[in-house]
Amino acid sequence: MKKVYTCFTTDFIHEGHKNIIRESQKYGEVIVGVLSDEAMVRYNRYPSISFKERMELIKNLEGVSDVVVQKEVMYDQVIKEIHPDYVVHGDNWLEGPMRAIRDNVEKLLSEYGGKIIDVPYTYNEDVRRIELRMKELMAMPEYRRKRLKQLINLRPIVKAIEVHSGLTGLIAEKTVVEHDGEIDQFDAMWISSLCDSTAKGKPDIEVVDMTSRYRTIDDVMEVTTKPIIFDGDTGGKTEHFVYTVRTLERIGVSAVIVEDKIGLKKNSLFGTEVVQKQDTIKHFCHKISEAKKIQLTDEFMIIARIESLILEQGMEDALNRAEAYVKAGADGIMIHSRKKDPAEILEFCDRFRAQDKTTPIVVVPSSYNTITEAELEKHGVNIVIYANQLTRSAFPAMEQTAKDILKYHRAKEVDDRLLPIKDIITLINEL
Repeated sequence: MKKVYTCFTTDFIHEGHKNIIRESQKYGEVIVGVLSDEAMVRYNRYPSISFKERMELIKNLEGVSDVVVQKEVMYDQVIKEIHPDYVVHGDNWLEGPMRAIRDNVEKLLSEYGGKIIDVPYTYNEDVRRIELRMKELMAMPEYRRKRLKQLINLRPIVKAIEVHSGLTGLIAEKTVVEHDGEIDQFDAMWISSLCDSTAKGKPDIEVVDMTSRYRTIDDVMEVTTKPIIFDGDTGGKTEHFVYTVRTLERIGVSAVIVEDKIGLKKNSLFGTEVVQKQDTIKHFCHKISEAKKIQLTDEFMIIARIESLILEQGMEDALNRAEAYVKAGADGIMIHSRKKDPAEILEFCDRFRAQDKTTPIVVVPSSYNTITEAELEKHGVNIVIYANQLTRSAFPAMEQTAKDILKYHRAKEVDDRLLPIKDIITLINEL
């Protein structure tokens, strides 16, 4: 009997999946691959049930002869092992980033005469309702909050990008690219105090109060499912910081990053050009430990941001602080630098990793932006945050559009560089 292969990346079975199985049965014995958790978070989204449960879900489908693990988004290994005569898939992979997967399959099958069967994608009201329900489920605090810790274990390096509104949240949520035969997307979102303040036309000195910043979180959470890392600035007084942690944990944020400075907050990229005062190790450790005491789950992360390199206090001071903060209960360490050369960041990571193999390291390569994620991963970095690029790219584009409209007294000259409003609307899901 001919072998027919199809791969599912789902937590639930609807009519579309059943239709794929029925169509596959017409061509031979049906073997279904279940995408691994590691591959699924890279290609699609975070699963809501365990890999074992997803395997059982597929095994119980009528018409399935065998179920196998597909460990990679691309089909190379599974086609090599199974050697299917046919690969069946919904025709939604004929365009967009998924086209790269189909092209990969087509090339592999052509080596021995295998064929692709494109099945019309099933999308009816029942399917739409199920998919919407799953999206709402993944956005719930109890699901979202724990996802960052899970991703640290699943991904070689977790990629977070700055968002400051519902629309930028949707960009982070839905942007998927294909490059050099790989599918990739962002894993998490960073809600920056700098970008949140800038979007409101305010200086980055903690003048935007927490009530307003929680509103930004709510706007983002309402339309997304990915985990959120929150920029907690200095955290304020210890008594205030514990309330911030309690609120963030309750609403489903995954982590807060708090920096070891006191007094009026100034942006770190100013370094020693402005007056900035670093907290004492003892006091900052007390702030961390008091906040950890009020946590109700083990899922929420408090990440200590070390400003020693920014304030030119030296590598030893940074490493001593990192060790002390971890002992005080910090769930991760963020090391910051404003130098264009990443050498001091890499030195810190190497020396920290020599004494601590497990505590997550977070970096923000805004100034030293030539370094790649793969290079950072080699030095033990777990999370990379692209902290302000969406805001910085939007401002010059909007300013130039405004200037050109004033210059030409009409909008015709700017039209060719504007995204059609229809394309923006398609980002936004209707209930």
